Amino acid sequence: MREVTLTPVDPTPDDVQYLEDRIYEFNSSATGIAGGELLAFLVRADDRIVAGICGNTWGGTCELRQFWVEESQRNRGLGTKLFEAAEQEARRRGCTQIVLMTFSFQAPAFYEKHDFEVVATVENQPYGHRNLLLRKLLAPI
Repeated sequence: MREVTLTPVDPTPDDVQYLEDRIYEFNSSATGIAGGELLAFLVRADDRIVAGICGNTWGGTCELRQFWVEESQRNRGLGTKLFEAAEQEARRRGCTQIVLMTFSFQAPAFYEKHDFEVVATVENQPYGHRNLLLRKLLAPI
């Protein structure tokens, strides 16, 4: 193999999607589990996104990767509505759990209120804070 020189790059969304697709292909091949689907709900106002939740479902698990509500829209129940819509869709797709990561300075109390439990913690990520892996078990329908 010839020598490879590696330099940092700013990947495009297409570059990241390419890698995501290859990982999904490998995971599906290794486990024999296919059927992964994106999951997203977006709230728009004046042609812009003011809130949204996004992730995927695969192998009985819903993984939420992005969940955001514009500051002016917070504390109005919008986050709860988005979360409940995602949970309902995850159940419809046969998921038995929801997993997500959040930082200690983000919204761990929100997730606790919605029956999530901390299953792992990475201390000092970022400095002075914690990265939390949370899980909510879903009762069968």
